[in-house]
Amino acid sequence: MSTESNILVVILNFNGWQETLTCVDAVLKQTYANFHIYLIDNGSKDDSLEKLKVYDNHQKITFFKNPVNDGFSGGVNIGIRHAIESGYEYVALLNNDAIITDTWLETLLEASRKVGSSATTGLLLNGDGSKIESTGDSYSAWGLPFPRQRDELVDAARDSEFVFGGTAGATLYKTELFKDIGLFDETFFAYFEDTDISFRAQLAGHRAYYEKSAIAYHDHGTTSSKMPGFTVQQTFKNLPLFFWKDVPLAMLPLTGIRFFACFGLMYVRALLRGQFKPATIGLLKGVGLLPHAFKERRRIQKNKRVTNEYLNTVIYPDLPPNNQRTARRIFHR
Repeated sequence: MSTESNILVVILNFNGWQETLTCVDAVLKQTYANFHIYLIDNGSKDDSLEKLKVYDNHQKITFFKNPVNDGFSGGVNIGIRHAIESGYEYVALLNNDAIITDTWLETLLEASRKVGSSATTGLLLNGDGSKIESTGDSYSAWGLPFPRQRDELVDAARDSEFVFGGTAGATLYKTELFKDIGLFDETFFAYFEDTDISFRAQLAGHRAYYEKSAIAYHDHGTTSSKMPGFTVQQTFKNLPLFFWKDVPLAMLPLTGIRFFACFGLMYVRALLRGQFKPATIGLLKGVGLLPHAFKERRRIQKNKRVTNEYLNTVIYPDLPPNNQRTARRIFHR
């Protein structure tokens, strides 16, 4: 291995070879050279295996063909395990429908070295670069995770700073983080698995950093839009799972009252939108995962290394901005 920090870039493909070709091409143009791409096909049913076989013998790419769809969390865990076993210092997770600028890896790596962050994310814009998709992820005191500054104009992007976490669709992680706190929880399958990682990292004393000059582009929901009802089902399954696993005991009462009030309103809203089936299926699956959540909770909270006072400094103190706007519309204020 080079004396430079070596990075494994993990890209997960599921029925999206067109986007994957563009994504991989952008990674291969990086100014930072000491990286290898671990491309995982996650049980695709389209022409992905045929279209992506051009990477079978590429010197910078390992193409792993997973015979089943293990979801986002299970899929990227394949790559993270490979990174740990192969001695990579960093692993970058990148959605196949995300496009990174040429200096993205170099900029995130420099930021991580400078501030000592275990997770380092950048300025994620929508596909045409007109609006912000994320400047890092936040978790609110109402128990709801959200991407910072989503749908705001690019000129409003905040300066670089420490944040609660980064989206797993475009973030650089130290492999030491996963050695310490474990991999992504595969029961999530998809949605909120990265917020779970972020909360577990914060509890264990790891820090996340947002670097404004590391720019990537992503159209949110490209993959999930191909699966009607999927996002709704996963939301109602995973939000309570995340809450019960990660929120410390002292924060449970107040955060819990707020969270379940919001969760109930979300369910009613789903019913009014004709989403009874996916919302209810997700809710019931979430109930079935409670034993897993409580088992994981014991392990996670036992390894808590930070104070609740510190957590209050990284948790957003109000409703997420989008929920505030919804509340104002409901109450005409």
